[in-house]
Amino acid sequence: MLREQVRIELGERSYPIIIGPQLLSDAALLDAHVAARDLLIVTNETVAPLYLDTLTKSLRNRRVGTLVLRDGEQYKTLESFGTILDALIEGRFNRDAAVVALGGGVIGDMAGFAAASYQRGIDYIQVPTTLLAQVDSSVGGKTAVNHPKAKNMIGAFHQPRAVLADIATLASLPKREFSAGLAEVVKYGLIHDVEFLAWLERNVSALNARDPAAVAFAVRRSCEIKAAIVGADEREQGLRAILNLGHTFGHAIETATGYTEWLHGEAVAAGMVAAADLSHRLGWVSREDLQRTIDLLRRFDLPVAPPRIGADRARQLMGMDKKVLKGQLRLVLLKRLGAADIVSDYPEPALAATLESHFG
Repeated sequence: MLREQVRIELGERSYPIIIGPQLLSDAALLDAHVAARDLLIVTNETVAPLYLDTLTKSLRNRRVGTLVLRDGEQYKTLESFGTILDALIEGRFNRDAAVVALGGGVIGDMAGFAAASYQRGIDYIQVPTTLLAQVDSSVGGKTAVNHPKAKNMIGAFHQPRAVLADIATLASLPKREFSAGLAEVVKYGLIHDVEFLAWLERNVSALNARDPAAVAFAVRRSCEIKAAIVGADEREQGLRAILNLGHTFGHAIETATGYTEWLHGEAVAAGMVAAADLSHRLGWVSREDLQRTIDLLRRFDLPVAPPRIGADRARQLMGMDKKVLKGQLRLVLLKRLGAADIVSDYPEPALAATLESHFG
């Protein structure tokens, strides 16, 4: 299978996303995209036995340190962030060193945040091994850790030098993890490309079977959409916020359940249904298109209803969202399938009805 490249255009911070199989074992590719001689690979206890040795051997003629962290969203904390900084300091890494994030979104976010903070910023390279990380979290330079009371509240914008998305690593993902990644893929169709949404509907079976060609196209198209949006609004001052469809509702689910019961993509899936429901109540999305959204998520074995944490609790947790400005909760809603916007002037009774219907 041919390798493909998508480029994030951000002036001097521009970088490539390389998509294809067997990237981790390609020493020449790594030589071309990993400039630093001193590297710290940050990974977790699940990914390390699968891919750490392959990657380390391919990073030839370098000083390579490794740090293996515990696996799970509940470990995306300041404590884990501090462990990465400890490893950089104890390894006597300098400003010309780089961090390599080998793993899913949790590892990518924490390693990127550590790179942004260490000596006021060093390079890092994203090597995402989950579908969700390949199509979303590894791209765009958002780095963070969670606070017990709110998700991704402590972090920085720090763009990687490259993203190397080896789709062969997706074969090792548990079914639930793969489905969680598909939630973010569906998101791109809902917010930006209704033809891609239709392609997803036609290719459910191929994607669920992890057909390499179908998966490669889904990853590439998702990255193309995100690249265009990030290139236009790097620091989420406007347009980029549409990438958060379902996330305000979804982050409330994750926080309420202690970051242990729901995968991020599962929470986003249920959150997108809530957002589509509110969009329907506002007259922007038809009942048929709301049901179309629900049906597609279900076909990817994703949850479409959140836990019943209560409407008031959901609203309280959503109030910690980073899109809140001047006390006003702004929501990403669908103007129609394939087009989203960030909205602050929605009628409160409509939101209350959605929260009661989905969380009450």
